[in-house]
Amino acid sequence: MSALLRSASAAAMAVLLGACMVGPKYQRPPAPTPSAFKEPLPEGWKEAQPNDGALRGRWWEIYGDATLNSLEDRINVSNQNLLAAEAQYRAARDAIRAAKAALFPTVSAGTAIATSRTSTAGVSGAVAQSAIRSSFQFPFVDFSWEADVWGSIRRSIQASAEATQVSAALLENVRLSLQSQLAMAYFELHGLDGDIDLLETTVKMYDEYLTLTKDRFAGGVASGADIAQAETQLDTARAQLTDLGVGRAQLEHAIAILIGQPPSELSVARQALTAPPPPIPVVVPSALLERRPDVAGAERQMAVQNEQIGIAKAAFYPAIGISGSLGLQGSTITNIFNWPSRFWSMGPSVSQVVYDAGRRRAVLRQQQDLFDVTVANYRQTVLTAFQQVEDALSALRILETESGQTKQAVDSAERSLDLSTAQYKAGVVSFLQVITAQEFLLQNQRSSVDLLTRRLTASVQLIQAMGGGWDVSQLPSAENLKSRSD
Repeated sequence: MSALLRSASAAAMAVLLGACMVGPKYQRPPAPTPSAFKEPLPEGWKEAQPNDGALRGRWWEIYGDATLNSLEDRINVSNQNLLAAEAQYRAARDAIRAAKAALFPTVSAGTAIATSRTSTAGVSGAVAQSAIRSSFQFPFVDFSWEADVWGSIRRSIQASAEATQVSAALLENVRLSLQSQLAMAYFELHGLDGDIDLLETTVKMYDEYLTLTKDRFAGGVASGADIAQAETQLDTARAQLTDLGVGRAQLEHAIAILIGQPPSELSVARQALTAPPPPIPVVVPSALLERRPDVAGAERQMAVQNEQIGIAKAAFYPAIGISGSLGLQGSTITNIFNWPSRFWSMGPSVSQVVYDAGRRRAVLRQQQDLFDVTVANYRQTVLTAFQQVEDALSALRILETESGQTKQAVDSAERSLDLSTAQYKAGVVSFLQVITAQEFLLQNQRSSVDLLTRRLTASVQLIQAMGGGWDVSQLPSAENLKSRSD
């Protein structure tokens, strides 16, 4: 046994000393990267410094909302989509150890008992008893080992480690997406709270106008048509107020699901939005590629596919290995444990595919084509990242300007309503002019509330587009992943 192991070890060492790796060395392909963003920063904002920690980790705290902070904390614990992504990462990490097992011999053990009868027909002098034979083997051990001369196994291990990096990046991308969805749903919900507050105030105002119109009708100044118009205006506002309850309930349900709770177990207190989005440090384009987990995942996927090209190339070279067996063998159960019943065998093997109808060459071309796919996907992911930042920046800039214009429109609509009301009371104009002024005021007030909601959600989209403070240094290295799988 010891001689067998020594021989196997010596052969394995000799093979490994001459081992090499065939296939291309990975180099990250270039991607289009602008020197600066097209969209200017909103007034008062600045570019983030390379080590700026303003958005690292708990980026939602920049909004200063304790309820939002509490909800965001519950995503990591209870969101099922995130837990599934974490399980996928653990599975990818376990796959590294499975790949590393191919570096070591495979040993199998078992017991075999066989009885056979050979034909005696046409055999001169044969007797029936001599045609029946039994064979016993115990314990029976087989081992085999294939040397990683051309680096196929090592590339498989490296590919598994890089695939785990892809899974880690996707995990962070899922986490960031869920956190962003929650923040946007939260701001949209409180944006509806602002609409509800506005419509409640409007309903109260319309009710007062209806009372005024009824009093004027009783005094013979207003007509029945004025009352009907005032009632229509009031009922329409009440219907709009009621309809807002649908959207608010759905957003509250969505928030509950994001934090892993049944909708019946969550209620978010009503609170209208009041503050505009805070200034957000904006990364430069060259740093964006290091801040986005989806970009990092796409880049690591290219590395995985590069290893597959090397594995395909290794198939063109001979397979070199060692195999052997060890055990006890006898014709009866009683003599199987005698020392002369022992047997063993060991020897190297070399095999080379001589003809496969072009299969290996086709597989190699396929892996090279798939690498081109990952390159295109990576570059498209990079372009999409720049687009999303530009979209968010333009939205914030334009919505800020629009908010100022809408505020002026609200002020003008309020003055118009005051003037129309005074003229109506003086009998100068009809109630129709008052209704028109009321509609313009409500329309602009709702636009003002909705613009604040859109600005806040756009700021969340900008943070998400910049990676939420994540950077590629948080990705586990391939070497650490391989060492931790031991």
